Amino acid sequence: MAAVVDEDGAIHDKFEHEIEDRAPAAVVGALTEVVKSAIGSTKHDVVGIGVGSPGNIDPVSGTIRFSPNFGWTDVPLGARVRDAFPKYTIFVGNDARCATLGEYVHGVGRGTRDFVLLTLGTGIGGGIVANGAVALGYQVGAGEIGHHQIRPDGGFICSCGKIGCFEAQASGTGLLRHAFRLAPSFPRSMLLDPQPIKEKDRDKEGEDGRNWRDRLGSKRIRKAAQAGDAHALATWNAFCDDLALGLANVIAFVNPEVIALGGGVSSAGDFLLDRVKPLVEIRTTMVPRGTTRIVRALLGNDAGAVGAATAAMRGGLIAQLPAAAPAAGS
Repeated sequence: MAAVVDEDGAIHDKFEHEIEDRAPAAVVGALTEVVKSAIGSTKHDVVGIGVGSPGNIDPVSGTIRFSPNFGWTDVPLGARVRDAFPKYTIFVGNDARCATLGEYVHGVGRGTRDFVLLTLGTGIGGGIVANGAVALGYQVGAGEIGHHQIRPDGGFICSCGKIGCFEAQASGTGLLRHAFRLAPSFPRSMLLDPQPIKEKDRDKEGEDGRNWRDRLGSKRIRKAAQAGDAHALATWNAFCDDLALGLANVIAFVNPEVIALGGGVSSAGDFLLDRVKPLVEIRTTMVPRGTTRIVRALLGNDAGAVGAATAAMRGGLIAQLPAAAPAAGS
């Protein structure tokens, strides 16, 4: 997705292109196409192009050192984008850190100095702002909160290969895995009922489209839990317990003023927050309880685009601009 973003973080237009082929040339081609559409749509001057990509990224060259999502190693994305758009300043950064910058500067992080964004989707992405600066780390790998282990004994296997990572337990995928693990104890669960499917999806589900595992999603679990289904409630409670454990660890690690939750699971709103907050409080020990606010993120799926554009305008993942020098004689 490419967007036209102004200095206030407002999006004026968006263009999307589905990426099916993840080969570098194909991705750069798709990226070039949507960025050209975005540039062509605006009458204003374009000051730069910001790109958010999964993976560990060299902050100077924009080379993707390693991206498990794309299966890339040492792909010079920054150089290829500069070749395609030689007139513009190019910034390439980790997509989750870009989203963190966007939410910090233009979302619920405004006015804070210590802030954490967590996006609860297929995995857990996000980042950390500490004392007004985006934490990047020695090799630009800071902020991978989803890969600290919370259930090393008996947890789910993470895509990174470890057992019981925060991401494996408390992402949208983790919610589904809790449901699968608990299913044998709830044979009458409404989650196990076959669901009607649209004709266009029938070939994806088998002859009758009744594979409950394939059709289960986080929204369905949440609605069933709200309706009082025992299986869904047990699933939701196990998920929230793991989410709270990870959030309490984040508070112990960096003591943020605000933790913002984004991603699809966060759409549960108060049904999620009302369950999680007390569990976090119980596990908060080394800082005053109740001093970290846990809220829903504001920018949603636009946070990455807003953050990448902000980084392009600011010359990097700069959370706080330097204070203006006082005028002479003042």
